[in-house]
Amino acid sequence: MKTYIFIILLALSFAAKGQSNTVNYKYLIVPEKFSFLKQPNQYNLNTLAKALFEDKGFTVYYDNTEIPSEIATDRCKALVIDVEEHNSMFVTNLTFVLKDCKGNVVLKSKEGKSREKEYKQSYNAAMRDAFSSFGDIHYEAGSTPAANFTVTTTPAPEVKTVAPTPVTQPAVATTKQSEALLYAQPINNGYQLIDSAPKIVLTLLKTTVADYYIASNTSTNGVVLKKDGNWFFEYYKDNALVSEKLSIKF
Repeated sequence: MKTYIFIILLALSFAAKGQSNTVNYKYLIVPEKFSFLKQPNQYNLNTLAKALFEDKGFTVYYDNTEIPSEIATDRCKALVIDVEEHNSMFVTNLTFVLKDCKGNVVLKSKEGKSREKEYKQSYNAAMRDAFSSFGDIHYEAGSTPAANFTVTTTPAPEVKTVAPTPVTQPAVATTKQSEALLYAQPINNGYQLIDSAPKIVLTLLKTTVADYYIASNTSTNGVVLKKDGNWFFEYYKDNALVSEKLSIKF
């Protein structure tokens, strides 16, 4: 009897490992402020959550920005990203929870932990640890919102970001000049660019390529890169490529 139980459990284990880790929800919504925080985007956590899922191929919107009509007319096409905090003494614990339009939990990460003493570093490290349990989760185009959400249960191998491969005919961009001088303020894994107000204008996340950053603000996602000694913020607006020249002081 014990032998049969063992064989059944072993078969189930192999079946679980063979599951697809594709996700059929293209759109995700991240709040401006998680419930356990006192301020919007405190410790840069909301920006980090947005960037982590976008890096996996999802289209992520803040809940306080204009949401496309496709989602506004049918919220069931998007999942809401929530983060729960269950801190204990000397340990920061965060868990990702993705919910559908009816509030049902569709996906939940492991409890990410950090023992860093500094709040910002601790929260960022705990969030990344929680996200690592999603493995190589990604959005697969062409699937329908009714299918199930499945992920791997072990972290995926480290994937290095490489510079875009040069093409013979690069995209033509509309060039803009930003007048304001921006100051680069170091944060965990990158910088935040602030103006003289001071106001955060852009958040930059490091990649493995020198002078090449994943960039985002409350309404736009793109990249910041250095060309011919100058910094540019490149993004798409109304299906047109925009290259905005920046003045940055590091």
